[in-house]
Amino acid sequence: MPANVTLERVRSEVLEFLGETFDRVRGIYLDRGTSFFETLADVTASEASKRASPDTASIAAHVRHCIYYLEVLQRPLQGEPLGTLDWRSIWTNDRPVDEGEWNELRDRLRNEAASVEARAKDDATWEREDSPWEFMAIIVHTAYHLGAVRQALRVIRAERV
Repeated sequence: MPANVTLERVRSEVLEFLGETFDRVRGIYLDRGTSFFETLADVTASEASKRASPDTASIAAHVRHCIYYLEVLQRPLQGEPLGTLDWRSIWTNDRPVDEGEWNELRDRLRNEAASVEARAKDDATWEREDSPWEFMAIIVHTAYHLGAVRQALRVIRAERV
């Protein structure tokens, strides 16, 4: 990293990218109205339960996975070990959701995103050498799933027409 790039600059950029990914599009890499929470705002439980094709996961499964991923990646940000992980269970337990469950999943995702943002604002988080890369992993991985959700949603909604 160039000597003139300060920790405050890195933190500021991480917060901008987190905001863009989840709910405050500023045009860094998303188009207006396409953040994760904007995308999920009008998705129904029925839509969230569907798959774009037999070989893909439902929107709800992508959200469950993102919640789990955010929970897991906060461990090293706190200086804790990752522990034993079960990535497969999210995908193999891809079941339909009702409106209550769907609202709860969106709320849980919002809470985890807020927790990650709070960690990015906490000075202690940045004492670890790997913190910038862990935040980068969170942003990039979440952006991948946002794209997958948006593509699935286009297919699912095209089937209604």
